[in-house]
Amino acid sequence: MALLAGLLAAQSTGTASQPSIDIALRARSLQPGELVVVGLALDRDATTVEVTAFERTSPAYPVGPGRWEALVGIDLEQAAGEYVLRASADGGARAGERPFAVVAKTFAERTLKVNPDFVNPPKAALARIQEESRFLQALYAAPAPRRLWEAPFRRPVPHRANSRFGVRSVFNGERRSPHAGTDFLSPAGTPIRAPNAGRVVAARDLYFSGNTVIIDHGLGLFSQLAHMSRIDVAEGDPVTAGQVVGLVGATGRVTGAHLHWGLRAGAARVDALSLLALLAKDPP
Repeated sequence: MALLAGLLAAQSTGTASQPSIDIALRARSLQPGELVVVGLALDRDATTVEVTAFERTSPAYPVGPGRWEALVGIDLEQAAGEYVLRASADGGARAGERPFAVVAKTFAERTLKVNPDFVNPPKAALARIQEESRFLQALYAAPAPRRLWEAPFRRPVPHRANSRFGVRSVFNGERRSPHAGTDFLSPAGTPIRAPNAGRVVAARDLYFSGNTVIIDHGLGLFSQLAHMSRIDVAEGDPVTAGQVVGLVGATGRVTGAHLHWGLRAGAARVDALSLLALLAKDPP
């Protein structure tokens, strides 16, 4: 799919006394579940640059003299409508903004049969589920403050995605939360490789996602690799791009062996394939 270019590359606006920041947006589309790479051009270098959209602030990272980038996610349940992205350098010494529109997207629906305990968990599991929810909330709220990745991103497994991100799931006849990840129909035992460098912030068995590894790539970007048969890293470990972190399995709420790759950019749940389309050496 061709990336939006001319439509999204636009001059930002500033004030007469305040130099502007030129802002360009790069994405597959401006729809729910998409990652957006924000390009920022400054007339001179800066110490810090950040962007704000959807009431969330994301730090930018330098990519060249006077050039910065930031990753902004459009959450899979973000409402369609008109929004404004704002950029600021060195605490507001330079600023700019540009309007953009999120276009509505209709996600498909899927019906699955799973173990009833993963649809309506028994009372004995509720305390565990609540504790895991608190653990994940705290984890995502404290990302590494600097970029930990360098190389282009890569697929964690060589197989194609078999399940569309964002589908509305009906388990055993009951509607549940939308699918916040991309599934790859990889055979059990397939090595799972880190999509890029970062630090392992979770490596444990979780009730719904089974054996799970979560990698903090820095600046609010997280990869969740779930349903593993085996975990090969420990919490706190640094990982490099392509490092094996575990094996494909069928643990947690599944109907068969596969890899679930969930991606978060800030608080937004986005399709991992949108990241690969923008920041991979060999886009899917």
